[in-house]
Amino acid sequence: MSVLDFDLSDRDFWARPMSEREEAFERLRALRTPAFFQEMEIDFAPRGPGYHALVKHADILEASRNPEVFCSGDGGATNIPDMPAEFAEYFGSMINMDDPRHARLRRIVSRAFTPKMIKQFEADVEAAAAGIVDDLLAKGPGGDFVTEVAARLPLKIICDMMGIPERDYRFVFEHSNVILGGFDPEYGGADLTQLAERLLTAGMELQQLVQDLAAHRAENPTDDLTSSLVNANIDGERLTMQELGSFFILLVVAGNETTRNAISYGLRLLTNNPDQRALWLEDIDGHAPGAVEEIVRLASPVNFMRRKVTRDHEMNGHLYRKGEKAVLFYWSANRDESVFADPHRFDITRQPNPHVGFGGPGPHFCLGAHLARREITVMFRELLRRVPRIEGGRPDRLHSMFINGIKHMECDF
Repeated sequence: MSVLDFDLSDRDFWARPMSEREEAFERLRALRTPAFFQEMEIDFAPRGPGYHALVKHADILEASRNPEVFCSGDGGATNIPDMPAEFAEYFGSMINMDDPRHARLRRIVSRAFTPKMIKQFEADVEAAAAGIVDDLLAKGPGGDFVTEVAARLPLKIICDMMGIPERDYRFVFEHSNVILGGFDPEYGGADLTQLAERLLTAGMELQQLVQDLAAHRAENPTDDLTSSLVNANIDGERLTMQELGSFFILLVVAGNETTRNAISYGLRLLTNNPDQRALWLEDIDGHAPGAVEEIVRLASPVNFMRRKVTRDHEMNGHLYRKGEKAVLFYWSANRDESVFADPHRFDITRQPNPHVGFGGPGPHFCLGAHLARREITVMFRELLRRVPRIEGGRPDRLHSMFINGIKHMECDF
């Protein structure tokens, strides 16, 4: 495969074997300057001017540190085509904003995600993980690890944090799948002509769910996050109902999809690397921090974020022009040979491990990183102690450019 043999904007590229994806990005990293690709044509957005594919660790760090040059708010960060105006009502969360508006929203919501606050959820996370493993053992081997284990923990924790009742868990799960379903036919993604309608409907219904709850919590507050956000007054600032709805969509989509994929990928890594499983079992708590970081590095649940260049700017010897787009491929940066020795090897003792699985440095570093680390740690601690020989079968991968996801994976133990 030569560099000219593939196109990152071709949706079929993202359905090819993982070994071919690895080879393609290895060749892109070997280029002197970033490759440039034309944008995919979609019905509901104008075709843009194309984008520079930033695939090296150094380029992604530098772009992330310069949000005033590589901005998120002009057209959105979670999509390569510019986000149509009607999408902003549901998906215009702070991940698709720049300062000062981004800083205002993050200041309001960030107090719920500090290490101190996450510590308060620890007992809930442990109880949820224990219950999930109870159910796994009761049902026996042969189940779907993704839907029966990996997806359940982050879904429950986020819904419980927001005060979403258990009867709505399935609703939230299914709608988040639609939003991040990519091109996958299981979630309707094969029909691009109806993609906009599916996305807008899922966004509207999730937003309505939390806005109805918020209206109730405004009059009847409890100790959940929705009550805190709807009644928050930080330096005279409050979230609007639209901002609350968009934040909820970001939270359930980012927090549910990404953590469940990291847990699913982690089991597959342990299955394929029995030496690392044995090492982790020798000291489950001691090796957990390094193992979790290594899982996130290799899983890289979010493949990319997009930026738009606000002014002519030279970075690492390459000139970027005002108005051009740059796509930060975190998945590739986490396999950069110049940073990670033997980058495809799973090594739970890897030090240092400066991965960008939670995004690069700067204002858009993942707000929920502490919570994600805690959930992954607790889930594997419970599995390794109670089901130490559990293995994941061949993964059924999500057909998506944006999410490096696993839809289904049979488990045995």
